[in-house]
Amino acid sequence: MDAMAGLGPVPAPTHQAKEFLAYENECRSVLQPQLAGLLDMAEAAGWNRRTAASALMFLAAQQVSAASGTSAGG
Repeated sequence: MDAMAGLGPVPAPTHQAKEFLAYENECRSVLQPQLAGLLDMAEAAGWNRRTAASALMFLAAQQVSAASGTSAGG
């Protein structure tokens, strides 16, 4: 499928996690085109782009909550 062509492997970070701001900014930069591709695919399938983006925010928040619940000492 053509829309799938925009999605590719996610590059590894070049900053260490302890370099929090640079690490997080780099992660956002790397994931932005992936997210845009996913939203393009959802839209092509007939979903409203705003609804799809909202659903992804919800799912991302669930992932953060799940990770917080399983972290040691947290």
